[in-house]
Amino acid sequence: MSQQVLLSKSLPELVSWVQEQGQPAYRGKQLHQWIYSKGIHSLDSVTVFPKQWRDKMSDYPVGRSIVHHRQIASDKTRKYLLQLKDGSIIETVGIPSSKRLTVCVSTQIGCPMACDFCATGKGGFERNLQAYEIVDQVLTVAEDFGQRVSNVVFMGMGEPLINLEQVVDSVISLNQNVGIGQRNLTISTVGLPKKIAELAQYQLQVTLAVSIHASNQAIREQLVPSAKHYPFNELLSDCRNYVKTTGRRISFEYILLAGVNDSTAHAQELAQKIKGFQCHVNVIPYNPVQEASYRRPSPDSVKSFSDALEKMGIAVTVRYSRGLDADAACGQLRASRLPGT
Repeated sequence: MSQQVLLSKSLPELVSWVQEQGQPAYRGKQLHQWIYSKGIHSLDSVTVFPKQWRDKMSDYPVGRSIVHHRQIASDKTRKYLLQLKDGSIIETVGIPSSKRLTVCVSTQIGCPMACDFCATGKGGFERNLQAYEIVDQVLTVAEDFGQRVSNVVFMGMGEPLINLEQVVDSVISLNQNVGIGQRNLTISTVGLPKKIAELAQYQLQVTLAVSIHASNQAIREQLVPSAKHYPFNELLSDCRNYVKTTGRRISFEYILLAGVNDSTAHAQELAQKIKGFQCHVNVIPYNPVQEASYRRPSPDSVKSFSDALEKMGIAVTVRYSRGLDADAACGQLRASRLPGT
């Protein structure tokens, strides 16, 4: 599919493509600018091209999606339902702040991991996204906000490491074509055997965020079904090796669920297991979804948990998700879900 569209192609690839169409090489540089800087949806929009050639190529797909629906939360976070070429719907989120614009991108339609607390996994799995469909999400948000995207987090629908090849291709495109530094990109994973080691071999400068959500194997199996096939200690060993291979610090994502994994004893148990290598823990109070009965912990519980980690020398940040009232927060994105359904 990705060979049939222009989006995500590099400058040399676009130069080759225009030459194949009988056009001079410099038109490839023009096309690159119009795709990535101007965000065109059709070749007919490239007014520097000869009109005769534009008319001839007007139906050639650039690879942009259609904004099916947009919802704005009270904190100005924007959630988008994007309709893809095959009619499927994915969700992406634009998160503005005073200094940056972050996009949370999806990497799959749905998610096969079926984490017990997450709305995305409740909707099943349809397919992997192509690299251009990931890049398109970033361009769509930039266009709607009218500003440059500074950060991208691969934390939307799907498990990025299942779709590793296309995710890596999108990282390279976002870096080289869109101009976003790799250190401003974060790839999130719940953890898959051998995949963290495979990602390390690419030697990307991205941040790896590993969703652990538990301090031991028993709790992890309750929350993350795939953990049955990937022991907690083995996951942490792979994380340590990733740090050694890449020299990049790992972030551990820990969704705090009241009465499940939020006690100070859990914090102390976690600290014992992750101390001694470069890491940082993002504590995320649970964002409620209709399909699950878990509860968000009290502010006191959140503070006690994070304080316990800090006392044991673990770097920790409490992160309250943005876009909660628009179902745009962590764990709330749903596959192929239209407004009112």
